[in-house]
Amino acid sequence: MKPPSPTEVKSTCCYCGVGCGVIIETDGAGITGVRGDPDHPANFGKLCSKGSTLHLTQRPALRNSRLLHPELRTARNVPRARTTWDDALDYSVMRFRKIIEEHGPDAVAFYISGQMLTEDYYVFNKLAKGLIGTNNIDSNSRLCMSSAVAGYKQTLGADAPPCSYEDIEEAQCLFIAGSNTAYAHPILYRRIEAAKASRPEMRVIVVDPRKTETAREADLHLAILPGTDVALFNGMLHVLLWEDLIDRNFITAHTEGFEALKASVREFTPKAVAEICGISEADLVLAAQWFGESAATLSLYCQGLNQSTSGTAKNAALINLHLATGQIGRPGAGPFSLTGQPNAMGGREVGGMANLLSGHRDLSNAEHRAQVARHWGVEAVPALPGKTAVELFEGLRTKAIHAVWIACTNPAQSMPYQAAVHEALRNAEFVVVQEAYRNTETTWYADVLLPAASWGEKEGTVTNSERRISRVRAAVPAPGKARPDWEIARDFAKKLEARLRPGKPSLFAYDSTESVWMEHRESTRGRDLDITGLTYAKLEAGPQQWPFLPGQAQGKARLYEDGRFATPTGKARFVVTPYRPVAEAVDAHYPFRLTTGRLRDQWHGMTRTGTVAQLFNHAPEPAIGMHPQDLDRRGFAAGDLLRLESRRGNVYVMAAADDSLRLGQVYLPMHWGARFLGGRDIYGVNSLTVPAFDKDSKQPELKHAAVRITRAELPWRLAVFSHAHFGSAASLLDSLTPLLHEFAFASVVLFGREEEGVLLRLADKLAPSLQAIEDIDRRFGLAQSDVLRYDDARRGVGRRVNILHGKLNGVRLSGDSAQLAAEAWLKEWLICAEPVSAIRRFLLAPTAVAPAGFVSAGKVVCSCLNVTDSQITSALVQITGSAAQRVQTLQSTLRCGTNCGSCLPEVRRMVESVSAEVAFS
Repeated sequence: MKPPSPTEVKSTCCYCGVGCGVIIETDGAGITGVRGDPDHPANFGKLCSKGSTLHLTQRPALRNSRLLHPELRTARNVPRARTTWDDALDYSVMRFRKIIEEHGPDAVAFYISGQMLTEDYYVFNKLAKGLIGTNNIDSNSRLCMSSAVAGYKQTLGADAPPCSYEDIEEAQCLFIAGSNTAYAHPILYRRIEAAKASRPEMRVIVVDPRKTETAREADLHLAILPGTDVALFNGMLHVLLWEDLIDRNFITAHTEGFEALKASVREFTPKAVAEICGISEADLVLAAQWFGESAATLSLYCQGLNQSTSGTAKNAALINLHLATGQIGRPGAGPFSLTGQPNAMGGREVGGMANLLSGHRDLSNAEHRAQVARHWGVEAVPALPGKTAVELFEGLRTKAIHAVWIACTNPAQSMPYQAAVHEALRNAEFVVVQEAYRNTETTWYADVLLPAASWGEKEGTVTNSERRISRVRAAVPAPGKARPDWEIARDFAKKLEARLRPGKPSLFAYDSTESVWMEHRESTRGRDLDITGLTYAKLEAGPQQWPFLPGQAQGKARLYEDGRFATPTGKARFVVTPYRPVAEAVDAHYPFRLTTGRLRDQWHGMTRTGTVAQLFNHAPEPAIGMHPQDLDRRGFAAGDLLRLESRRGNVYVMAAADDSLRLGQVYLPMHWGARFLGGRDIYGVNSLTVPAFDKDSKQPELKHAAVRITRAELPWRLAVFSHAHFGSAASLLDSLTPLLHEFAFASVVLFGREEEGVLLRLADKLAPSLQAIEDIDRRFGLAQSDVLRYDDARRGVGRRVNILHGKLNGVRLSGDSAQLAAEAWLKEWLICAEPVSAIRRFLLAPTAVAPAGFVSAGKVVCSCLNVTDSQITSALVQITGSAAQRVQTLQSTLRCGTNCGSCLPEVRRMVESVSAEVAFS
């Protein structure tokens, strides 16, 4: 039979809010490749390390990781069993209806996702607020964007980022606050790099407690103490006033409330602010001068501002600077919030949060509720505010909410204070989880598990950070019985409304995503985001920004150019923003400031990226970054296993030296959930974080917590790593999940490239049973008779080595920490597929060390092309010229940075570091 001809389908990336266009390559049966869409105005053909490996998340070997059939259990103490869609939905309808009848509509809740498509969001929102009559529907966007929403609405009157990506090319001063753009929005950072290269006079200021890759490349880095952003921005306004760098004409004509703000920042002198923020007065003054003197200042900001108990104030204080200087509504100028998720913007557009309604309407506004009720054809939309994310799970924990439907998100990894969230899910009377992957932390608690279509398998739209709506298209059918999210919600709604409003016309008579979108489109008529001039047909020609009115050829790139804002008076509002410290102060018991953030090559909870081994190569394992002096003062060394404890929980994690931090600060990436970093009663990084939230936005302070750090008192250790010849590495990783809760500490990760493998680490106070260790050996292919063995039962030491075709295939080391000393070089030998003949006598030696002449390949810098720091350092010895010339030579020889470019900031840093060493010597 002749294989199907390969085809290409244009779609949109499913990761961050940049909204990159992609071209999916498919053979009809599966997705075989992906590349950037050169016609898409968000990325012009470029993709980052995550986007460029999207096709690897859809490969056939990962089919076992997908949820393929509905599953159902009728009691918590029995396992789920495969069922039909009708039975799963009928059972869910019966449970929801019973709870609603007994306890009222607010006894149920929905928790959805910024990774849904706009059409998915719309149907769920209508289901909750229009059919059931509860506003208990919130989104994981609450965790990333709600402070930005509240800040825009308080100051400009509407949740509408006024800028476009093209403003980066127009800006004279770029002010980046609370965003490691190089890692979180890499393709946007490529534009920043290009703008700086073409216009070296453009000044870049970065505000960040850490010296991130973004901060290292800035002209000025303000390394403020965590949570002091409001003091910084108020201090900058103080300087702008003192030096008369404000735009009085703009203030008079287009704003209100300035006098009250002016009085409030009087106390924020450079001296006072420098002490609060931990920076120099000179740097504060210079930042204010550059901001105010620039012909066009553009601010870019993200979670460093948003994820805070004063997140709304941080956003408003920064927007105050733009309004005071007239830096808004013109090319290259404005406050530009960078969206975290691919469709957090679209979800806000349809009102898919507990305090919003469709078309950017407010739930608290009676007329807005009446408008939406008329549009939906229902008697009323409930007025009682819904529970936001933290409140929703607290409601489940206390049994005020009885049932929850969770779709396309993983709160058992992403929410703060994970012990409380897991307790909430255990306490819930009924849990439905709608998910593409079968083994997320949240699916453990599902009474009904519904298989959802994923990227490359579904149709609809998303809106990126610059208000640009792009089409998402299916390239292949969803596997098994998986269905699109909107369709699942529609089918449940139609079954439920037959019980709740029998005999009435259906509210959910949708036959396609376009029919949903057209109803959403009509809800925007006359609103700030009016898209009534836009159709699916017009989107076929290319993405468009909103607003897009009838008769227009394209959407509006820049808002507020006429100086009129979306407030009742048409004037922007200055907001007084008092400075408040972080929710949880450090003290003698918890002396370290923990900050969280992102890795370059991983995405959120790693449900998708965690299936691709090469995306682990840049940051191979969970590690707590500490300043080298902090490590030394406490007698720790890189690689030591440490115990981090907050007032809510603890984790065990390995130490890493990190010179990007101040003394007393530590850094732990947000991605590691209980599937990768676990232990008994340990639920990953968010075991530590704070559930306190901003009073206006209800966004929790995920960015900062107070912790104490001690050496792990877990003398028994095990490390086992192996290629996964007998099955996909991701499947092996998933199968190990139950083990992670049987030991005091456990972590599991992927490694490798063409030949993927799994690394499992365990630690405990005592060695487990021989049977438990043998079970681990079997899982890793280390139990066969031909495996090399060494055991010292008296000392609890063991070693297994599997050799296949003359090369290492798997290794298990166990005992005390000294028995793991050979792990690093043995694992590298396995990855490099070197013959074992040269090291055979080292394999079972009780105190094995690396053989003479062994040279580590080093850390992977370029994950696309597998280029390591050792290769780069060795090549630089032979390369002369300027820093820029050296980077170009590295790109032409080693090719690092020539694919997605995500590694370029790190490559430039290495070049500059080597150049500095040569100059010093």
